[in-house]
Amino acid sequence: QVQVAESGGGLVQPGGSLSLSCAVSGRSSRDYTAGWFRQAPGKDREFVAARRYSDRSTSYADSVKGRFTISKDNSEDVIYLQMNSLQPEDTAVYYCAVGPRLIYSSFADGRRYTYWGQGTQVTVSS
Repeated sequence: QVQVAESGGGLVQPGGSLSLSCAVSGRSSRDYTAGWFRQAPGKDREFVAARRYSDRSTSYADSVKGRFTISKDNSEDVIYLQMNSLQPEDTAVYYCAVGPRLIYSSFADGRRYTYWGQGTQVTVSS
């Protein structure tokens, strides 16, 4: 059974940084797409970033472009989300999701992802 587990959330001040980790286990195929989504109180889940293993293609939501970076460990099935210049609007529960190899236009579609983690809370506040 595939397991997805996020970690690294916490409380940071505006302008600060956090790095989230997503450990994926239980799957032999490395040709997959990993995505990060978030959900703030009172809001719908929204796409943050995604990365395709096969060619390292990435996609970012407009709200995080230039501030967030998604990457993968070279030897482990760990996906990272480096978050810089954090603002209060970034406060949310962040979820890691894993799905099959997706075409670029589907990266932001949460319905395409098969496995989801429990989420990790990120709070940006002074």
